[in-house]
Amino acid sequence: MKKVLLFILPFLLSASFTFAQSQITGIIKGANGAPVPNATVLIRGTKITTLANDKGEFSISTKQEPPFYLQVSSVGYKAQDFQILKFQDTPLELTLVENAELDEIVVTSRRRSEVLQDVPIAITVIGGQAAENAGAFNVNRLKELVPSVQLYASNARNTTLNIRGLGSTFGLTNDGIDPGVGFYVDGVYQARPAATSTDFLDIEQIEILRGPQGTLFGKNTTAGAFNITTTKPTLVPTAKVELNVGNYNFIQAKTSVSGAVAKNLAAKLAISGTQRDGTIYNTREERRYSGQNNLGFKGALYFTPSDKLQVLLSSDVSIQHPAGYPLVIAGVTATERSAYRQYAKIVSDLGYQQPKIDPFSREINTNTPWKQDQSIGGISLNVDYKIGNGTLTSTTAWRFWNWDPTNDRDFSELSALTKSQGNSRHDQYSQEVRYAGNLTEKLSGVIGVFALAQNLKGLSQTEEVGKDQWRFVQTAATGAQAGYTTPGLLDGFGIKTNSTIKSLSAAIFAQADWEFIEHLHVLPGLRFTYDKKDVDYDRVTYGGLQTTDPALLALKAAVYANQQFNTSTDNNNLSGNITLSYRPTTKLNVYGTFSTAYKPVGVNVGGLPTTSTGEADLSLAVVKPEYVQHYEFGLKTKPVKGAIVNLTAFNTDIKDYQTNVQSPQLGVNRGYLANAEKVNVKGLEVDGSYQLERFLTLNAAVAYLDGKYKKFTNAPLPLEETGHTELVNGVATQVAFKDASGGRLPGISKWNASGGAEFSTPGKVGTRDGRFFIAGDISYRSEYSSNPTPSKVLNVDGYTLVNARIGFKSDKISIFGWSRNIGNTKYFEQLQAAAGNSGLYAGVLGDPRTYGATLRYAF
Repeated sequence: MKKVLLFILPFLLSASFTFAQSQITGIIKGANGAPVPNATVLIRGTKITTLANDKGEFSISTKQEPPFYLQVSSVGYKAQDFQILKFQDTPLELTLVENAELDEIVVTSRRRSEVLQDVPIAITVIGGQAAENAGAFNVNRLKELVPSVQLYASNARNTTLNIRGLGSTFGLTNDGIDPGVGFYVDGVYQARPAATSTDFLDIEQIEILRGPQGTLFGKNTTAGAFNITTTKPTLVPTAKVELNVGNYNFIQAKTSVSGAVAKNLAAKLAISGTQRDGTIYNTREERRYSGQNNLGFKGALYFTPSDKLQVLLSSDVSIQHPAGYPLVIAGVTATERSAYRQYAKIVSDLGYQQPKIDPFSREINTNTPWKQDQSIGGISLNVDYKIGNGTLTSTTAWRFWNWDPTNDRDFSELSALTKSQGNSRHDQYSQEVRYAGNLTEKLSGVIGVFALAQNLKGLSQTEEVGKDQWRFVQTAATGAQAGYTTPGLLDGFGIKTNSTIKSLSAAIFAQADWEFIEHLHVLPGLRFTYDKKDVDYDRVTYGGLQTTDPALLALKAAVYANQQFNTSTDNNNLSGNITLSYRPTTKLNVYGTFSTAYKPVGVNVGGLPTTSTGEADLSLAVVKPEYVQHYEFGLKTKPVKGAIVNLTAFNTDIKDYQTNVQSPQLGVNRGYLANAEKVNVKGLEVDGSYQLERFLTLNAAVAYLDGKYKKFTNAPLPLEETGHTELVNGVATQVAFKDASGGRLPGISKWNASGGAEFSTPGKVGTRDGRFFIAGDISYRSEYSSNPTPSKVLNVDGYTLVNARIGFKSDKISIFGWSRNIGNTKYFEQLQAAAGNSGLYAGVLGDPRTYGATLRYAF
């Protein structure tokens, strides 16, 4: 990877355009007619530049024949291109527009351009450069900026992306469940959560919509959506480069180049490479893990033959070969199993020392290498055609995902669960056609159709145990259980699973915005969805001692057994919403929403419990859909110039919440997916921002979230209650489930907060005008449960993170130093029980303090 980056760097630093050079004079003014002093004037495609004087007057020479472009820029104004069609004797008058105030941010969340504060939806908007400045080069970093976003990942595949605590199941990875948070890039839905791990490439804006949005987007979005747009190719030649360096040998290089390749046809190429050493050290292998090794490419062609037609063809690919993402041992707790089955006793009997419980030493001692290789990408064609006062849009896309991991799932030096490889291949094909715009002066809206076909294959997914596993499954040293001491019985014993999920989702959706009384809008929306899933599951055992002894075969079968099943399911749903919005002035927007939403039927492809005959229990193969009822009240205000204060209160009820349960059969350690009967999440969000001229920018957000199982009668036992017995018909019987009704949902902190400030002042570096700045941001999360069922031990303590940066920025160049997690806060992002529930649990560590410097330059 370092060689690749070294190859990219010379290209980055030499990315410029050279054109021929003659005399143009003019004056630069602001929108109010006042001169703009010291503005920069550049002849596009050349290095010929000049500065306007204190009166905004400039003169520049060129030998270039028209047509060509002048780019004019000044700090505090939008950089603008002015086309020169012919030379003229009189001075030009060029008018610059000031950068948009915070309350003039434009969004496309309702499939058309609108001012953010006019939209009756809870939305957070983060500009592409603002995200980069904050070090958010992928979605995982955005959770520090948006309190209502939760993202948990032990690796790219095992990722949970939630908004307000809802969206995806927490913990167990199972490909049979659809996410509840829609993830869109340039209008293309990306079905696999691994998309959140890729580096951003030329991001223009990120819109995070909170709450159900099924009548605006093609795929179901029961909890919200990420709507990400990237910059389009430009006919005017442009280029920019960025270089980041930091501790842990961090180096990240980015570049993008854009320009005309034919009449009305522009092209763009963007490249990103990231390399960082790991932050976790394996003492056994003497190597570092949890590093970064990413390479991304994005290319686009943009054809604009007329004002009515725009055609964008784009493709991207991201290749990641990180040095694994291991979990560190976080602790050992006593369970309710017998003393013989406690972790300390097992380890002692096997002749090992007790594990070192010092997670923040950032050391592991695993004996299986960790690997999480993936490639993800695709191609899309977007066609926009203006018809009347609206736009007809067609978005066609194909995307792929290849996943090749290796994990040590006993998290230790023991040869217990030595290998876990969930190799996968995913292909998706999507088509969306919609019309959005103003139908009359008082009526606007969107109507569309959407189809998504997916083919997700598990390719020889492997789980394998080693020579020490016998002691973890042995329940006693006598009787039939003594057979587990048979030499080699479980050595190299495992399962290989091949599975296929073929799914189809199709929908018709529409939403209108009708101002039926002056300032009072009603917004009805409707959605019809059809979903179908076909599953083929085939699990075959291999290895271990080859024997015909029925007793030994029974002992092996209690660990792993063959399983094969096929199932097919489909269902449809009609849902919708109604919103009332009152906008008496441009400074106030009050709205209320009621919506129903739906998350599709799910299927289990992680293995099923068996019936009394040993066959897979097909009644558990299908997971019922989620049904959502959502109420929301919002208030968007502009109390004074440059300030925004927004408030949102909401209540969400879910029937048949898709979550994790566990088999009551003692021989089945692995959980599977099922439904919690009722779930409720309610909360309050307040966010605000303030911009004082160009000198000071402030932002803050606070979210209070309360999520509970209203009814969950078959919840899995928490780790410390494993082995729990209850009287059943007067007999003490071990159980593997409990009633968790009233317990809190995993992954939800009651209090989440973030804030940031930037102070800047005019200055110069050499001859270049710009602004010196100092900025910082802080985020806080209170403690939260890290287990599907509330647990006494699997809870993540609250933590605070502080980041800062200081430097210089102008329209062309930025250079600044930065540090993330300045206080070197030691914190977990996730805790989880080791396989077998013997008492050991491990954690995903948050990054330690990092620091470095960034250089950006635009041509």
